[in-house]
Amino acid sequence: MAKANILVTGGAGYIGSHVVRQLGEAGERVVTLDNLCTGFRSAVLHGELVVGDTGDAALLDQLFAAHDIDTVMHFAAHTIVPESVENPLKYYLNNTASTRTLLERAVAGGVRHVVFSSTAAVYGIPEGGRAREDTPTQPINPYGTSKLMTEWMLRDLAASRPFSYVALRYFNVAGCDPGGRIGQSTPKATLLTKVACEAAVGKRPHVAVFGTDYDTPDGTGVRDYIHVEDLADAHLRALAHLRAGGASEVLNCGYGHGYSVREVLAAVERAAGAPLVVREEPRRAGDPPTLVAVAARIREVLGWQPQYDDLDAIVTSALAWERRLRQTPA
Repeated sequence: MAKANILVTGGAGYIGSHVVRQLGEAGERVVTLDNLCTGFRSAVLHGELVVGDTGDAALLDQLFAAHDIDTVMHFAAHTIVPESVENPLKYYLNNTASTRTLLERAVAGGVRHVVFSSTAAVYGIPEGGRAREDTPTQPINPYGTSKLMTEWMLRDLAASRPFSYVALRYFNVAGCDPGGRIGQSTPKATLLTKVACEAAVGKRPHVAVFGTDYDTPDGTGVRDYIHVEDLADAHLRALAHLRAGGASEVLNCGYGHGYSVREVLAAVERAAGAPLVVREEPRRAGDPPTLVAVAARIREVLGWQPQYDDLDAIVTSALAWERRLRQTPA
């Protein structure tokens, strides 16, 4: 029996495109829905690309009617924390209201499973800087709140009908496809590794460090950095879990240890073989001092075994992509 299709929203973006690539390599039938506001046609290496919005009910109905879709992998979202603080309604419209429309039309179209791109931002500032899946959710910015509201919708939907989901709470995603085919190409990106690698290849004049007075070993923020390739693999394992009849789950996606901003910058300098120009700036609104995953459960539930848990490997892949972009822009 042929496999059903998978609808990947935001599949032309950074993380979604890596998942689409792995799905295609695994022989899955993929349809990508992306409005290309931050994604790229060239990043969709498998399946069909449909250009449109996740909040477009009529378009969604057409997709679900035309394709035998059993699972939605939902990545489409705005993701910049400071912007969410400045413009919260933009985030509640796209990340929450559009997702509500997507879920409504998916259920009407016979979708049985959702794998959702959630975030560690739902935890806010957890006590001790470490978060388990049962750590209280207390987001400190609209981005985290908008994602948490989708988790609640999924929870309530699964309680009301035959429907299951896995919500993957990402920690700090970094790195690029080790094969160099796709990577993080978003203009004006804010992810630290991306910004630092852009500075290393001369695309930016400097790197800003936002906050040097945190209660951390070197005064800068500490995060759990996960390679995008390992994160994409977690989505395929979540898909297999749901198709096998597994229960709905909320799972942390991280390695379980953190690096400071200064440690990441030092890794970029090692990979580039040259120092970065670093400017120290005040703290940004909505940034916790430390945020690291307690990540045993994803290993237990999905059998996930990361292959790229190495800061230098993460940075090397990210820098290689930036060098390629300098030669051939996305």
